[in-house]
Amino acid sequence: MMLARCKTLPRLLPALFACFLLTASSALAQQPTPSPEAQPDEVLRINTELVQTDVMVFDKSGRFVDNLQREQFELRVDGKAQPISFFDRVTAGSASEEAQLAAARGVARPTEEKNPTSVGLPDRGRVVVFFLDDLHMAFDSLKRTQKALLHFINDEMGQNDRVAIATTGGQLGFLQQLTDNKAVLRMAVERLRLQPQALPDTQQPPMSEYLAQAIMVLGNMEVLDYYMEPLIKEGMPPTAAEQMVRGRANGILKQAQSFTRNTFYSLESLARNIAVIPGRKLVFFVSDGFLLSSSEMDIYDRLWAITNTAARNNVVIYTMDARGLSVSSMFDASTSGDFDPTGRITRAVHGENSALQETLRTLADSTGGRALLNTNALDASITRTLQETSTYYVIAWRPETDEQKAGKLRRIEVKISGRPDLNVQVKRGFLTPDKEQRAKAAANAAAKNGKVKTPVEELRSAIGAFYPNNTLPTALSLDYLDEPKLGVLLTISMQIPAEALAFDTVEGKYKAALDVGGNVYNIDGKVGVSFQEHLDVSSASMEPVRSNERDVFYRYNVRLDPGLYQVRVAARDAKSGHIGAATQWIEVPDLKSNRLALSSLFIGELTAADVARNVNATDATPEARLNVARRFQRSSRLRFLTFIYNAKRGEAAAAPPDVAIQVQVLRDDQPVLTTTLRKVATAQIEDLARVPYAAEIPLDNLLAGRYLLQVTAIDRVAKTSASQRINFEIQ
Repeated sequence: MMLARCKTLPRLLPALFACFLLTASSALAQQPTPSPEAQPDEVLRINTELVQTDVMVFDKSGRFVDNLQREQFELRVDGKAQPISFFDRVTAGSASEEAQLAAARGVARPTEEKNPTSVGLPDRGRVVVFFLDDLHMAFDSLKRTQKALLHFINDEMGQNDRVAIATTGGQLGFLQQLTDNKAVLRMAVERLRLQPQALPDTQQPPMSEYLAQAIMVLGNMEVLDYYMEPLIKEGMPPTAAEQMVRGRANGILKQAQSFTRNTFYSLESLARNIAVIPGRKLVFFVSDGFLLSSSEMDIYDRLWAITNTAARNNVVIYTMDARGLSVSSMFDASTSGDFDPTGRITRAVHGENSALQETLRTLADSTGGRALLNTNALDASITRTLQETSTYYVIAWRPETDEQKAGKLRRIEVKISGRPDLNVQVKRGFLTPDKEQRAKAAANAAAKNGKVKTPVEELRSAIGAFYPNNTLPTALSLDYLDEPKLGVLLTISMQIPAEALAFDTVEGKYKAALDVGGNVYNIDGKVGVSFQEHLDVSSASMEPVRSNERDVFYRYNVRLDPGLYQVRVAARDAKSGHIGAATQWIEVPDLKSNRLALSSLFIGELTAADVARNVNATDATPEARLNVARRFQRSSRLRFLTFIYNAKRGEAAAAPPDVAIQVQVLRDDQPVLTTTLRKVATAQIEDLARVPYAAEIPLDNLLAGRYLLQVTAIDRVAKTSASQRINFEIQ
């Protein structure tokens, strides 16, 4: 495979910055058509016919047991044997995962998923969420967790993985989003702080939630006496001392119950919000553990709501005890307070650690995950979990009776015939809504959709969604350049396939209309720039539209200071009401620091037809089209352009910079193309503060799939380097 350096830069620049639009112009907004919002499945991956769940099987050494067959699985629902209607082995994060899961629900697989060059390859990436229970986490646990998260981000996160870090208390705010941007995730880790409400009881002697429960729920008189004695010694009557101790214990329990409700509510919301993301979602729930009391039935209901929501939305929860091995009684040599020679407290707290971990076990077991307990190696636990969840089986069955379809809790059991030595992990249960519940949900949805939103309201809703809606395919590209007079200029480019628009015939022409808009957010989630525009699109013929030769492009330029930004955009088809959205992060470097830096990588596509049309032209370098969607045909070439900033000059006053470029193309974090170092030519460059470099890559030797282009500049005078990366896809 050859990577050719482009010789005619002026021919590249106009093409990269030109809009290849169907005729588009600003106009007043048209009357909107309401857009029905897609709703997730109401039950555990269930339609009117099939119920689905995923299963993992491990041997005694914890290794996944592969190559099992359908007839080896024994399925029971509420203790009754059920025949398996669908069975498959799935690779998590693969290009075919969602198609396989759709087939398990009785939905036909899309034809494009049958492409032999893409099926089974881990191109789509994993969805991993770290949910930190900061309401139940001590300072040392938080530090241990931060270290493990940074290890994952720097060393374990895959090229196509999307990751989110969230907390019970919502302290990360705007940063609690799925992203493949490691800089965003590192910043989220750095911003984690111990929550003031998570601080323990400060009165002496200290009282934990476990001991408060021993007093108020279990009626442990030894513990009650222990806390009453210091008060009585100070002259307080026994009755008043008991009342004060019970009041203190009751206050601790009420606060603890409030924290637990908030934790469960946040976790359930997370499982519900990520429902729209295809495939299996892995959630690490990290906590110091907390207690559940039999008197807190509403909290138990919330726990079941979490497991049911997780089951419906293909979410698997692995729980982690952030305390590691440093788990001991709250009373040690450094604890202030009276010494208890009778051992009353020692006896009382004997089962505390197990009780705190019981909720973690229940939560993991109910969702098909596992509790990771009693280890200081949190990073190693994360690595093992990612390995063991990389492959799983999916089974589906057909409910036989109306009773099985009614709104009751159903228990699931799966065993491997003749293999009692194997450990089977499966979601333990699910809750299906009965007819009355379905009718109520339908009525609520109808009432919600009864209010017609304006195009502006629909765009704002799409921009603010947790996960981008893609009913109308919308691609986004963010590219920055340093302009001599303007500073750093960010170009926001949107691309919408013309074939996805609803066209009308007006006066012999085909016309459509769409509204586009977007926001630019700083790292604190504050909107710095907003834009919105109405576009009228017309074409003399539908042939270019149907053949994907002409798409709708929109550009918006904004000047930005150095920093990390997120851009969210949305587009709405005025006739059909279909909406698409996209989100990206971008980090703008501080060029005034005089450190070596690169502009964004501008990438364009040079098709075989472009080359053929240029054969008889005087200039042998055809123009490349800016490819916002970053999707390429295998028969085409990828051309890229970047600018090198702050390259150091040699010792002599007129000495030019000495910069070398290396280009790599990676797939699944493995290089498939690496060039030798090439010196950047500067002989004809007038502005050496902005040195351009362009090259092109033939794609015919690469298989269909997702890739990462990495360009590294090495300043051999200053002995420094800088890199830029961008993802692209070959169809």
